[in-house]
Amino acid sequence: MDLPEARAPDVRRDHDFYPTGQPEAIRGLLAHDGEVIRSCGSVWESACGDGALVMPLREAGLRVVATDIVDRGCPDAGVRDYFDVSESPARAIITNPPYNLINARDGRGRWLRHALDMPGWSYMALLLSWDWPAARANGLGELLEASPFSYCYLMRWKLDFTGEGSPPQRNAWFVWRRDWSEVPMRMRFMDRVHNRQHSLFAEDML
Repeated sequence: MDLPEARAPDVRRDHDFYPTGQPEAIRGLLAHDGEVIRSCGSVWESACGDGALVMPLREAGLRVVATDIVDRGCPDAGVRDYFDVSESPARAIITNPPYNLINARDGRGRWLRHALDMPGWSYMALLLSWDWPAARANGLGELLEASPFSYCYLMRWKLDFTGEGSPPQRNAWFVWRRDWSEVPMRMRFMDRVHNRQHSLFAEDML
């Protein structure tokens, strides 16, 4: 009897680079949190990659500081290691961080720990897999209990980070606000149609 071939081990890309190629994700965030993001005055995209998040933010009229550990072609971006930055250059941080640096298994939540220790920001939105906060290994559980996110937007559609079709997971924007006084870890839904409000956001900035 023929046996199924063993599955090849996952091969991660250099620096865990998986760009957010679908603009609906950032446009949906702007539709929901545009007012608070705009009140911050500027945004830091700290893992800007090829600019997939940067360009829609700039199109919305926001000033964006873009950095990454290597140059991947994002316009007007600086090459800088995120962990070398001691103070956020903008009051809002919006990024899709390298998963190998923020997960519980490999990264031990290091990306989030550095952000929480960093002064200078008041709003942070991280695009992560929906099941990311369920992990408890390597102190990530304790970290989220001590510094819970304010709320999250669970996306009701799947993002294709590889461009290969059939994305395996759902994602969410996890948002920390340092002025948050309500009950933390609230879940909100984000539908794909919410990105249509992006045009209203842009007009409101004129």
